[in-house]
Amino acid sequence: MPIDETRSFQPLHLAVLTVSDTRTFADDRSGQTLQDRAEAAGHRVLARVIVADVQARIEEQLRAWIEDPNIQVVLTTGGTGVTGRDVTPEAVEAVSEKHIPGFGELFRWQSYAKIGVSTIQSRATAGVARGTYLFAIPGSTGACKDAWDGILRDQLDSRWRPCNFAELLPRLEES
Repeated sequence: MPIDETRSFQPLHLAVLTVSDTRTFADDRSGQTLQDRAEAAGHRVLARVIVADVQARIEEQLRAWIEDPNIQVVLTTGGTGVTGRDVTPEAVEAVSEKHIPGFGELFRWQSYAKIGVSTIQSRATAGVARGTYLFAIPGSTGACKDAWDGILRDQLDSRWRPCNFAELLPRLEES
C-alpha cells in the first residue's frame, strides 16, 4: 500500500496535547516527538499544550480545538492507561461524535510485537468531532513513535492508497 506520487501532498493543521500532572515543555519528549514527526512529514503544528490529568480540563482543551476551524487533527499523548488519573479516553469519548475503534485496535496489535501482552494496558482510542480527528496515544515516547510511524504518518497523508483519513476531511460533516 504505497504513496501515490501522482497526487500532491496536502499538509494538515494539527494540535498536540500532552496530558500529564508533571511534565513541562522542557521535558515533554512525547509531545515533542509527535510535533517533530508531524512537521517532518510536512504538516503544520499550530498549537501545543500541556494539561493535567483532569477530565474536565482535557475536554475543555479538546473542545476549543474542535471549535477552531484551523485545527483538523488533534494528537493527545498520555492518560490512556488504567490508573485512577488516566482519563484521556473518557475525555475523547465525551467530545466525539463518532469513534474510530480501529485506531486503538491497530495500535495495540502493532505494539504487541514490541511490548507483548503489556499492550493490554493501553486504552489508545480515536474519534471525530465536528470535522476534527482526535487521536489518544499513550504517553511514552516509544508509543508516540509507534503510533505516528505505524499508523498516522500514512493515514494523514493524502497520497496514501488505497484510502486515508486526510482525503475524508471534507466529508466528515456531511449528512
